[in-house]
Amino acid sequence: MKEAGHKRLKVLIVEDEKVISEVCRRTLEKAYEITLTPNGQTAMELINAQAFDLALIDIRTPLMNGEELYNWITKHQPSLLPGIIFTTGDVISHNTENFLTSVNQPYLPKPFSPKELTTIIEKVVSSL
Repeated sequence: MKEAGHKRLKVLIVEDEKVISEVCRRTLEKAYEITLTPNGQTAMELINAQAFDLALIDIRTPLMNGEELYNWITKHQPSLLPGIIFTTGDVISHNTENFLTSVNQPYLPKPFSPKELTTIIEKVVSSL
């Protein structure tokens, strides 16, 4: 189990595809405290209400996309930045590619396996 001190690390998963968010939840829930939300707007509210150690953010979500959420986090909750991992099924878009390059955050292209998810989460946790 991944812990910082004696508390379980809290992971926010921002994903509008229910199947993917459930795979993430099932893969991570034994080691982490998981919160799911379908878009950046509700993610913003959750981040304002409680502290998260990690955030797995889909680039393309309704109401507020991952890029907009990242920009908000940069201004309002910068302590979360080292724990951000992006997911995207849009790896061929120049806008997405430019954004991911400019922010230099880890990302996981979709589709991904539970093993790939666990590996990237553990890598980020080890650098916190």
